[in-house]
Amino acid sequence: MTTEQLEPMPTDWQRALAIVAHPDDLEYGCASAVATWTDAGREVAYVMVTRGEAGIDTLEPAKSGPVREREERASAAVVGVSSVEFLDHRDGVIEYGVPLRRDIAAAIRRHRPELVITLNPDDTWGGTYWNTPDHRAVGRAVLDAAGDAGNRWIFPDTDAEPWNGVRWVAVAGSDSPTHAVDVTDGLERGVRSLMEHRAYIEALNGEDPETYARNLIEGFARQEAERFGGRPAVTFRLFTR
Repeated sequence: MTTEQLEPMPTDWQRALAIVAHPDDLEYGCASAVATWTDAGREVAYVMVTRGEAGIDTLEPAKSGPVREREERASAAVVGVSSVEFLDHRDGVIEYGVPLRRDIAAAIRRHRPELVITLNPDDTWGGTYWNTPDHRAVGRAVLDAAGDAGNRWIFPDTDAEPWNGVRWVAVAGSDSPTHAVDVTDGLERGVRSLMEHRAYIEALNGEDPETYARNLIEGFARQEAERFGGRPAVTFRLFTR
């Protein structure tokens, strides 16, 4: 494992927009960074491409979707996020393409962020575990839509004016991170944020949500501390525009 030290994430911004495929995607680590940012007075909004309706095997999608939406809104509130949107693409079968890019570009134009956050678009997690098609499609589309949003001749029919103010796209869960956030003060809320996905966690593995969330989130943060001055950290691969 590499021990190359990570750079701190930029702090000279005011608005961020996190765009991911499913409810719970941001809670597997990234939410601790969000708590740290909102504590500092920064604005963060969430956009979910789906409602996660295909994520609970024991609950049919028509019933699962509303449950997962409620859990995501409660989860976001724990870390100081009040704006949570759902784009209503179908869970499990998100397709990379022009419609997805258009919807994401429109969201970026509405929220006008300086920092955009998304999830690992690569084929694997850590070179070992296969990533899902939804994560890959959304991550790739976010990287493209950050540029689309600033070009008035691409998707000219969206409601909002073009936005060319995205300065960075930060990819969480990357195998090759470049930057990190010290989450000493946000870690506990990151744990509680994942705990709000109680129905999903209990159906996923039958574990107690608190035990599961604490072991996972604290474990991730401690694992990255070696590359960030011994401080518990959430890591990102940062792309500059």
